[in-house]
Amino acid sequence: MSTQLEVLQIALAAALGERVGTTVALGEITLVVKAGDYYAVMQALRDDPALGFDQLIDLCGVDYSTYGEGTWDGLRFAVTSHLLSVKHNWRVRVRVFCPDDEMPIVQSVVPLWRTANWYEREAFDLLGILFDGHNDLRRILTDYGFMGHPFRKDFPVSGYVEMRYDPEQLRVVYQPVTIDPRENVPRVIREENYGIK
Repeated sequence: MSTQLEVLQIALAAALGERVGTTVALGEITLVVKAGDYYAVMQALRDDPALGFDQLIDLCGVDYSTYGEGTWDGLRFAVTSHLLSVKHNWRVRVRVFCPDDEMPIVQSVVPLWRTANWYEREAFDLLGILFDGHNDLRRILTDYGFMGHPFRKDFPVSGYVEMRYDPEQLRVVYQPVTIDPRENVPRVIREENYGIK
């Protein structure tokens, strides 16, 4: 007797073939898709009646630059989506890596799932990932004048600019950060026999 996970694996292999790499861990399936196949694979996941992933639950960007304590040797940016099939009661995770680290871009899936609109805007705003075909790609969480993308691993903790109210000009002004960067290392006291009786 096949489990639901095995049935899903068979259906995914039949519908997608060699276009995806599949991994199974902790009872979840993750599909890794090439950027060139991303839109077609997502459309097949939605439209194939054997799969029927009718809901996009989540979409987010990931910066892998310091993954694995800096031992990561792959592409820097990825977009990860979580899909749900209500009819079949199964889920799948889809990951696509942006082929260019300097200009991370993948195809938008807003034409497939309208819920991707704000998720893609968030990934653009926080990580600088561009979505080709998105008709309203603008910042959603940071100010329109914000410089940079704050979820990138190389973004400075204190940012580039700060704002303050200037009583002489009677308005808010932006200026370069005046905080001197420093590292706070907590003092750790270790007891040799802690927890041993």
